[in-house]
Amino acid sequence: MLLKRAKMLTDRHVIRLELPSSFEMLDLVQVLSDRLSSIAGLDEDATHWVSVAIRESVINAVKHGNRGDRAKHVTVEFRLEPQLKPEQFSVEVLDEGEGFDYEDVGDPLAPENLMKSSGRGIFFMRNFMDDVSISRRPEGGMAVRMVKNLQ
Repeated sequence: MLLKRAKMLTDRHVIRLELPSSFEMLDLVQVLSDRLSSIAGLDEDATHWVSVAIRESVINAVKHGNRGDRAKHVTVEFRLEPQLKPEQFSVEVLDEGEGFDYEDVGDPLAPENLMKSSGRGIFFMRNFMDDVSISRRPEGGMAVRMVKNLQ
């Protein structure tokens, strides 16, 4: 059972999941994302689009980052910041892959890319979240940090 291999570390405002590189854990990530979005006070629409952005990031980490290698992990860290009266809901997705140059990712709206089956994840993240940063991790892999501002 995959859930036994997932680690969940929590304190009062941070939840960190360490998951095997598997799409089977996407539903767990989505349930947690939806619940935390609700706790943060996001409406149903915002909750849906935040969930889409997070799912896309985790899919990219499993598929492109770790290339489906179950020996590698995807870490998803959810934060409500600051702790006492949250103003931001942030999510960081880390993989252990080779990394990539995100500047080279093609525009999914360009005519030559419209019919491609992939390439929309970063576009969705940037459009559904208030801030997205993508960086290489010093120890290898990529880090995607997404922020949704709360009202």
